[in-house]
Amino acid sequence: MTITLEQAQQAIEAAKQKSIEIGTLMNIAIVDSGANLAAFARQEGAWLGSIDISIRKAKTARYFDMPTGEIGKLSQPGGPLYNIEHSNGGLISFPGGIPIKNAEGTIIGAIGVSGSTVENDHTVAQAGVEAIS
Repeated sequence: MTITLEQAQQAIEAAKQKSIEIGTLMNIAIVDSGANLAAFARQEGAWLGSIDISIRKAKTARYFDMPTGEIGKLSQPGGPLYNIEHSNGGLISFPGGIPIKNAEGTIIGAIGVSGSTVENDHTVAQAGVEAIS
């Protein structure tokens, strides 16, 4: 099972609406179950440097099937995943990437959001997840 284009677009629209609601400009990436880019949106004026970060957040969340903020907690010095961010061509280990599950609980993809504080990134990503789950 993998996310459909329609579902990916629903997630992006919900995330865009949340970013407007909280007054931020975001880059929003959706990857499928194979961690391939399925959809992307950059709000006009969103940071260019956050394009890559949003995509890496989505891929990181799918590679390890957990929110990127959780990976960050595990990758601190002395933690079991210390230095993991150097694997897989570079991972992101701070909030803003979340796996997306279908109604049966199967992971079908992930969302990555970047462009504001990590708290706002996570909030916007969660809105995208909730639009599908």
